[in-house]
Amino acid sequence: MKVSIIGSGYVGSVSAACFAELGHEVICIDIDEKKVEMINSGRAPIWEEGLDELLEKYSQKTLIATPDYDYAVQNSDASFICVGTPSGKDGSIDLSIVKAASASLGKAIAKKDHYHVVVVKSTVVPETTEKVVLPIVEENSGKKAGKDFGIVMNPEFLREGKAVYDFMNPDKIVVGAIDERSGFVVSELYRGLNCKVTHTNPRTAEMIKYVNNSFLATKISFANEVGNICKQLGIDTYEVMDAVGTDFRIERRFLNCGAGFGGSCFPKDVKAIIGKANEIDYKPQLLESVVDVNDRQPLKMVELLQGKLGELKNKRIAVLGLAFKNDTDDIRESRSIPVITELLRQGTDIAAYDPMAEESMKKVFHDITYCKTSSEALEEAEGCLIMTEWDEFRKLDKEFGLMAGKVVIDGRKMIDPKKLSMEIDYEGICW
Repeated sequence: MKVSIIGSGYVGSVSAACFAELGHEVICIDIDEKKVEMINSGRAPIWEEGLDELLEKYSQKTLIATPDYDYAVQNSDASFICVGTPSGKDGSIDLSIVKAASASLGKAIAKKDHYHVVVVKSTVVPETTEKVVLPIVEENSGKKAGKDFGIVMNPEFLREGKAVYDFMNPDKIVVGAIDERSGFVVSELYRGLNCKVTHTNPRTAEMIKYVNNSFLATKISFANEVGNICKQLGIDTYEVMDAVGTDFRIERRFLNCGAGFGGSCFPKDVKAIIGKANEIDYKPQLLESVVDVNDRQPLKMVELLQGKLGELKNKRIAVLGLAFKNDTDDIRESRSIPVITELLRQGTDIAAYDPMAEESMKKVFHDITYCKTSSEALEEAEGCLIMTEWDEFRKLDKEFGLMAGKVVIDGRKMIDPKKLSMEIDYEGICW
């Protein structure tokens, strides 16, 4: 089949490359000329494992990029909206980019004689597809949904760093269509994957995405709350969760406690569903608590550091890990950001290191020292905060000998002080 993908960010570029891998012809639509140029030259506009290889394999063959909506719509059967949905100042979802894409798509569909399917893959709150996207496309196309064009909500469930793998090996595919015809078209796109398709309506598909992410976020905040209690009682929270996780109703994954969750999905999605709940006059107390626990958790790193070093002003502190998780350069909602903000407020001299996210973090903090290695960051530091689960941090040992104070606060359970060749003043955030 022939598909067009609106937006060449994280979801769009991965979807485009993977649809090409499934044998479809793909046209990427993006107003950013640099992204268009990169895709057409076989280079990924973001870092994602395996993405460069797929783009290099299919670029200028069955995958091209263009800023021209008319060309893309005329030469495809379905268009996927894969643009960003950032949080507004109050935490509610900002649909401005989705609305703009829907309007442009509608104008292009107006010039097309044949049936076209509009697929919303951007994460949007329930009722958005039917009450926002659909009327905008109808207004700008002069055509009728369900008759002249189809509307489908098809949420993504991709982990950053493993998105290509997750797309090609899904545990669920959800297709929320307004009619049988459009649902069939989208389902056919995934025919090459070994996964059952769940058919539903658009608002249910939208809700499935939010419930999925909100539940995982809840597990993390629950684990952190329990971890904080266990630490005060001298209990190994990981031992507790290992046992609790053997219960098939609970499952072990996402029960590791630490400095909290970040990224482009969990924080934004939980806040968005809270905003939607407030809109219908329901107070989601549990979800609000999930956010509150996550907001407080990283600052415990600074509190533990103060407990070891006292006043932090003018002290050199190494911050290891800037990305919100390992295997990505994404710093969105990284737990390092509130930690660095608080350290700067206290007048700390920060030496930061991350194997991939330095350039991204420079856009947020200009006045801290960025180092090229862990050793450089640790040299003469009086304290160290480990914020991201990079595998190389697990191997640190003699590098701690470069420190002046040897105080290590671990936010991700990366270090086993008993296995080190030297003594350090070690403290885990929840253990």
